Amino acid sequence: MATALQDLAAPDGICYGCGSAHPHGLHIKSYWHEDGVHVVATHTPDPQFTGWPGLVYGGLIAMLVDCHSNWTAMAYHYRAEGREPGSLPRIDCVTGRLGVEYLKPTPMGVPLSLKAWVEGPVERKSRVLCEVRAGEVLTARGDSVFVRVDTARLAAAAHGR
Repeated sequence: MATALQDLAAPDGICYGCGSAHPHGLHIKSYWHEDGVHVVATHTPDPQFTGWPGLVYGGLIAMLVDCHSNWTAMAYHYRAEGREPGSLPRIDCVTGRLGVEYLKPTPMGVPLSLKAWVEGPVERKSRVLCEVRAGEVLTARGDSVFVRVDTARLAAAAHGR
């Protein structure tokens, strides 16, 4: 099997949702689909992420859409520059706007499939669409914007430096 984008480009990542190095995180793994257009992931929620009995907590769905869509944006940036994920300088994006539409209840105990792609041009701010399916049922849809950033400068600004 191919190596996940997270493991290629940020093996030291500590994001709770998708960081390969987070000791207690979800370790979401995103991959280019064979069609070369979509980035895909699969995640089966642990019971601790139950919202209503038998249903996935909506906040977890938002986190899955957020992390997976962000990796989709970064994968598209690497591809637009003709580079492999993990090549230097590293490409990082952050969430500029997260939009999640909950279409149907998402059942617990079912693997969730995510499929995302950049809609429109790959620019500093890129729009990413993401679908979440439980089996064949489309349960949520993401429509978000991700911004390419220098994370060191971003962290310094966040801490008033």
